[in-house]
Order: sequence, then C-alpha cells, then structure tokens
Amino acid sequence: MRLIGLTGGIASGKSTVSNLFKSAGVPVVDADIVARNVVQKGTGGWKKIVKAFGNDILLENGEIDRARLGQIVFTDPVKRKLLNRLLAPHISFGIFWEVLKLWVNGCTAIVVDVPLLFETKMDRWTHPVIVVWVDPKTQIERLMSRDGCSEEQAQNRINAQLALDWKKSEADIVINNSGSLDDMKEQFHEVLKQVSGPLTWKERMLSRDGLLSILLCTTAGVLLAQKNLL
Repeated sequence: MRLIGLTGGIASGKSTVSNLFKSAGVPVVDADIVARNVVQKGTGGWKKIVKAFGNDILLENGEIDRARLGQIVFTDPVKRKLLNRLLAPHISFGIFWEVLKLWVNGCTAIVVDVPLLFETKMDRWTHPVIVVWVDPKTQIERLMSRDGCSEEQAQNRINAQLALDWKKSEADIVINNSGSLDDMKEQFHEVLKQVSGPLTWKERMLSRDGLLSILLCTTAGVLLAQKNLL
C-alpha cells in the first residue's frame, strides 16, 4: 500500500490538489474532515476543548464556534500548541481508522491530506510527500481575497504555521501553485503519473492482497512441514 502525504500552507491550493486526486479516482483521507468529526458536540475532543477554553467558544446549539476558536489560537502560540496537543491523539486515530477502512477495501494507493503533516510527524509514515507551494506575495493576496481579512491578519495567520519554504525543502514532490489553475493542473497530471506507478515490493507486502498472500504462503508452509513430520 502506498500512503501519499499531501500538505501545504494556508491559501496555497492544497485543497484544490486534494480534489483533483479525488476526481482522478484516488482515495483521499482529509484530516480537516476528521478534525471536524472529532470535535462534534459530546465527543471526547469536544469535552477537552470546552474544558480548556471554556463555554465562550460554544455556539448556541452547543457546537464549537470554529471561527472564534481559530481567532484565539492564531493569535496565541501557547493556546495553539495546547489545542494541537489536545486533539492530536483523536485526529491521528481518526486518520488511521479511515486508512484502515480503505486498506480493507483493497485500495493500494491512498492520499493522506494533512495540513500539519510535518508538525505531527506523520511525514514519517507517508511516501512520497507532496507539498503544494506558493510564493509569499501570492499567498497573502489569495488569503486576503478568500477570507476578506487585512494584510496584517493574513500575515499573522501565515506566520502561525511552519514556513512554507521549509516544507518545500522537505518535500519529495513540489507543486508550484503560484501561477494559473491550468499551470497547476498540468503539474498535477505529471505528479499523478509518478504516484500511480507500480508498487515497490515493500508497498505490495503492506497491501491487503500482499499480506493475505504472505499469510496463505506461511500457512501452506506450516501445514506442509507438519505433514512431512507425520
């Protein structure tokens, strides 16, 4: 099984690339969706957040006000680290569970879309790692246009994440999304060819069919050895 790591920075276009993978028929585990699920009202993640940040971050229906919580953690590095520490175990398990379900269904290549791929050390379990990069000027302009925020607010949100240039330096594959959508799609199709190639022997062994083959061969070998001993 091939686990493909996908990450980037805010307003870099990672979600667009993730959707292109889905359109191409490649299954995607989206950490943002997992994160939303683990903080739904009444869940363990929800209880931890309310205990740490108080009832002020709740909407009238009891769900977490994600916009309010985002404002708090983006401007306070200590609280941001606290939030990540509280939710990391729940999100990691949720991602593992989604990957496991796809593995059981026989999927041999899965994209794991994680904004904090490097921060959570999940890059150790994925290969290749794809980083969607954009130049700083374009990143700020797109974030301001998308969220209707000021340049200062956009810069603060960008500064709250690991530097995108550093992520770029750690990537196996880089998609430069500083240009047009067509330019990015052209790069994506080349990347798709790369990650859709034949599995390595190690990846085949980790696939569902590979492990079943190993199990069957081992069982047959044991039964044959027992027969010869009789």
